Amino acid sequence: MEFFTRTLLLCLALALASAHPVLHDHHAVDGALPERCIGIEFDAITPDEKGNTFFFKGEHLWKGFHGPAQLSNESFTELDDLHHIGHVDAAFRMHDEENKDDHDHIYFFLDDKVFSYYNHSLEDGYPKDLVEDFPGVPDHLDAAVECPKGECMTNSVLFFKGHDVHVYDIATKTVKTKSWPHLPVCTSAFRWLEHYYCFHGHNFTRFHPVTGEVSDGYPKDARNYFMKCKDFGHGGDGEIPQCSEVKLDAITTDDSGKTYSFNGSMYIRLDTHRDGLHSFPIRRTWPEVNNGVDGAFSYGDKLYLIKDDQVYIYKSGAHYTLIEGYPKSLKEELGIEGHVDAAFVCPNVHTVHVIQGNRMRDVDLTATPRAVGSDVPLPLSDIDAGMCGDDGVKVFKGSQFYRYESVMILAMGKLAPEAQPITSAMMSCQD
Repeated sequence: MEFFTRTLLLCLALALASAHPVLHDHHAVDGALPERCIGIEFDAITPDEKGNTFFFKGEHLWKGFHGPAQLSNESFTELDDLHHIGHVDAAFRMHDEENKDDHDHIYFFLDDKVFSYYNHSLEDGYPKDLVEDFPGVPDHLDAAVECPKGECMTNSVLFFKGHDVHVYDIATKTVKTKSWPHLPVCTSAFRWLEHYYCFHGHNFTRFHPVTGEVSDGYPKDARNYFMKCKDFGHGGDGEIPQCSEVKLDAITTDDSGKTYSFNGSMYIRLDTHRDGLHSFPIRRTWPEVNNGVDGAFSYGDKLYLIKDDQVYIYKSGAHYTLIEGYPKSLKEELGIEGHVDAAFVCPNVHTVHVIQGNRMRDVDLTATPRAVGSDVPLPLSDIDAGMCGDDGVKVFKGSQFYRYESVMILAMGKLAPEAQPITSAMMSCQD
């Protein structure tokens, strides 16, 4: 009877183990690291003060849009050593330029505690109780994201818990709570390139930070946009090119300070180092322009894109809008015919300098009709792109550029200055 009872108990134990298998941590399976391209739901997402973006899941994080996972405490030691939780509930990078002591610090939330880091070092006095630093904000958060003044009414932080959004005013330390039941429950949130994203499952949804309104076409798969995964999106499995391989078609800075470089069918915003450089299809922002651009320049509150013998003019703003009646021909718009290699306008000047072959032709943008005013030879040919700023004129040729102190020196110079290589600090490339 005793043997029968022990046998029965053993069978029951085996049956229960089969029905409810033990969940092992990452160390139990040959030290395998999690793979985000299989479709992971992130616990938190935040950039650091240098623009590196961290994606957190359990005890692990990913740095940037590609690369393998690593243990979180290798980058932020005290998250595990002091609190022994092994995960992050929410995180954000503080935007408070009026308070330099907190600006650009990363805040992590774990249960009812908050950690403040700068340069990957834990600030003195942390961790603290969440209520001490952010009174009125609930603990055990789902997500958090910063919202600078201009995008929100004041410098704020949006804290998510369920369908409730707690809007924390950084200056007054007051909280207003909203309910956004139409938005999925966010397990992480991310402000990127002045847009706001709620991550849920392996998807994300873009929303307005004040109203919570969801943009059309969402949700979308994060693997198509926020990481490089084989067979997913325009990121695909391509590698970041070597700087020696970079070739520009055009480059320009608009009046709001946004700098765009164009290459083939893609563009990159170069003023977003703090959010990480990433390429997008040109048609994503300028849907009427297909198959790349030949030249680009900004004048007033408008962006001009040149392709073949057509000129597209877009009204700048939160979103670029094609002006009615465009595109128009180069001849009609600028009084120029033939292929354009590069075009640029210097700050506070009303002349566009158009490079065609080894010649630079100037057009007064205030004139009606517009026509070529001067036509001078250049010491260079085969120029790909050009731009003008406070540091002079840069003309790009292959993976190199030439800097001139002024347009006059470019126009009157007989010899080209020494070529300088494009670097990773300038473009999305590897030195």
